[in-house]
Amino acid sequence: MAPQDIAEGVLAGDRRAVARAISMVEDGSAELPELSSLIYSSTGRAYTVGLTGAPGAGKSSLTQQLIKAARSRDLTVGVIAIDPTSPFTGGALLGDRLRMQTHATDPGVFIRSMATRGHLGGLALAVPEAIRILDASGRDLVVVETVGVGQIEVDVAKSADTTLVVVNPGWGDSIQVAKAGILEIADVFIVNKADREGADRAVRDLETMIGLGSSDAWAPPVVVTSATKEEGTDAMWDAIHAHRAYLDEDDRLILKRGARLLSEVEDMVSQTLKGRAAAMLEEAPDLVSDLRELRTDPYAAAAAIVARVAGS
Repeated sequence: MAPQDIAEGVLAGDRRAVARAISMVEDGSAELPELSSLIYSSTGRAYTVGLTGAPGAGKSSLTQQLIKAARSRDLTVGVIAIDPTSPFTGGALLGDRLRMQTHATDPGVFIRSMATRGHLGGLALAVPEAIRILDASGRDLVVVETVGVGQIEVDVAKSADTTLVVVNPGWGDSIQVAKAGILEIADVFIVNKADREGADRAVRDLETMIGLGSSDAWAPPVVVTSATKEEGTDAMWDAIHAHRAYLDEDDRLILKRGARLLSEVEDMVSQTLKGRAAAMLEEAPDLVSDLRELRTDPYAAAAAIVARVAGS
């Protein structure tokens, strides 16, 4: 199927075309630039919410509640669920999350589990492209759910307009959370499984840390939920709406998205040049020998490769 045909299907909201386009992203298809050029002008309308947090925090259940809240407001939804990658097939291990399958037959909901198999730059570049595909297909809300709180998940969460960080009672000490970069990316904190002992303490700890943090105009609110009991969903939705209203002031959302796009382009350039440099190193056995036998140093070798890349 040609990129032109896929792009037309995506813009028409065709589910098969959307699925095919996201598969192109996962596989790192050589036709991605053409597809991007055909749909890019139709993006920028969807609002993106990211959910991150430790495994088992209840992110998938909260995503399901977000879908229900959006659909009750007549909004269409796209979900990208970032799953661990199978070491055998390279695909997403969890598949389309079973917990979300109550929405599988709803034409207003598109759910896709995603694992990067060949995309240059990995998930940090693949996810924004997948978001744009769902955006161009006409989705009002795009939800990105990550599998954990490592550096990759933090990078992916930065693709969102509003990032929810989900914790549970007994979530651990603040130092470990700060190390994971969670405090830096959270726009809203969610204390899920609030029916468990220790929920009040988790809220107090988070509020204390937020109070000791930066003096930004936006202070992340702490919302208490119980996804399995479907409690706190409206409060979570209201917190997202409040953050969006904050971003709409003084063109903050436009500036945030602009900075995000520039960062993405920078990453693309970096990955492309890195690939070219690696190829040139493979074709420069003399340079490798000079390094190994101490006739040149890494700085000089790097400068030589940079000059060759620039010349190419």
